[in-house]
Amino acid sequence: MFDNFVVELGPWSWWLLGLVLLAAELILPGFFLVWIGLAGIVVGALSLLLWDSAFWTWQVQWLIFAASAVVVTLIGRRYLYSNNQVTDEPFLNQRGASLVGRTATLDQPISEGRGRIRLNDTYWTVNGPELPVGTRVKVVASNGRELTVEPA
Repeated sequence: MFDNFVVELGPWSWWLLGLVLLAAELILPGFFLVWIGLAGIVVGALSLLLWDSAFWTWQVQWLIFAASAVVVTLIGRRYLYSNNQVTDEPFLNQRGASLVGRTATLDQPISEGRGRIRLNDTYWTVNGPELPVGTRVKVVASNGRELTVEPA
């Protein structure tokens, strides 16, 4: 049944596959099916030109589809990741990194290398030298959920 469908549609079967994959990207977003769908459209365009050629068998078509999917994916990813635009908020999703340079007062003493400070409305675990409660400290680094401080 599927064979008859492909034979009846001819080169348009690749166009249909490409459009189905592009539509699937809309339903299941992940920005990966776009590239495979574009590869299907590329093979569909080649099929329109080469459909009656003796060498244009289904095996060759699938090889071209696989190769073009890899090539289109690499080109697309390179394009997407090369467009890093400068933003006015470079630490938008890096909350700890945005606190580097700020000063605060220790809420808990730093003993055995660990203590706590409060910045804005959040308590942060800090690493640094032994310091008593109430000491002004400056955030010098961030490694995820913990901040590194030194006396201000």
